[in-house]
Amino acid sequence: MNQFMKSMPKSFLVLLGVTVFAAGVNTAAGAAPTNAAATTKTTELFGDPVIARGKGFEIKRSQFDDEVIRAKAQVAARGQTLPPEQAAIIERQILDQLIQVRLLMAKATDEDKAAGKAAAEKKFAEAKTKLGSDEALNRQLKLMNATQEEVLAKWAEALTAETILKRDLKVDVTDADAKKFYEDNPSRFEEPEMVRASHILLSTRDPGTGNELSEAQKAEKRKEMEGILKRARAGEDFAKLAKEYSEDPGSKDKGGEYRFPRGQMVPEFEAAAFSLSTNQISDIVTTQFGYHIIKLSEKTPAHKVEFAKALPDIKEGLSQQAMQKQFPEYIAKLKKDAGVEILDDKLKSLEASTTSASSLPPGHPPVQPASK
Repeated sequence: MNQFMKSMPKSFLVLLGVTVFAAGVNTAAGAAPTNAAATTKTTELFGDPVIARGKGFEIKRSQFDDEVIRAKAQVAARGQTLPPEQAAIIERQILDQLIQVRLLMAKATDEDKAAGKAAAEKKFAEAKTKLGSDEALNRQLKLMNATQEEVLAKWAEALTAETILKRDLKVDVTDADAKKFYEDNPSRFEEPEMVRASHILLSTRDPGTGNELSEAQKAEKRKEMEGILKRARAGEDFAKLAKEYSEDPGSKDKGGEYRFPRGQMVPEFEAAAFSLSTNQISDIVTTQFGYHIIKLSEKTPAHKVEFAKALPDIKEGLSQQAMQKQFPEYIAKLKKDAGVEILDDKLKSLEASTTSASSLPPGHPPVQPASK
């Protein structure tokens, strides 16, 4: 969602536990073991028992372990750790997510599934475009501990389930509803002054240790940046130079581009970016990260987002809000009708600890995926 909608409920693509691609993830983070390798080892040792079942479906230990491994990999990629007591609760939440999705998918028609698949492919293509290259996409998939096929299948399920929920819960947000929300919450639609700028970074830190380079090494880097600056000011394509030379993994595949307000970047970088005129290229800017040159593409003054532009996000947010209110009773009935059973004693004993999680739509992630 756009920045002005941050406080609204997130898309079911997130609420269904589906990882959302994000630019700027720390690509230096090590990838976790692959799902296949870890699950195969567990299956060889303990077999592959059914840990939950209901009318028309079973969830096996291997399926559950895949999701737990993937969730932990995503947490690790963000430099976070989970205390053991929280990890146990999250495992039960993941099982609930799997059950809820199975219950919803059992109600899906072939037409629903085809529409969900098409929507997932469209969103995946948009994510790939935002990331800027196949290389950047592959880095994100590695950090997510997932393949393209796995992500597409998961997104297709999420979007199919969202369609079913909207239909069954009869959620219908009108333009008038959205207009009232817009008028009642003016501060949510104020956007600060923003710049769209591209940069090239030559890092003055060792990529392996994070320690600062020697003065002699820094001098070499600065000399190299002087040469790049000369070429950029002579008219060479700035985006191509960024893709070739920049050492910022979060932006190089996008030609070095960021869009940001004041207060998000380090002071030296921010001051330089906001002082430039459109298409002007800065002198060499030194920050704690290294040497930068910056090209300003666009400067947008502070303004209120127009209702027409905000309308789709408002309607989506209000729809999610309405579904969340109705969801607990709805999913409880589906579970009862399907005779859902938890067969793993440890996971069954955690049911009381996850009461709050069960009030959310299926697959609400216990640890929120990174989002831009």
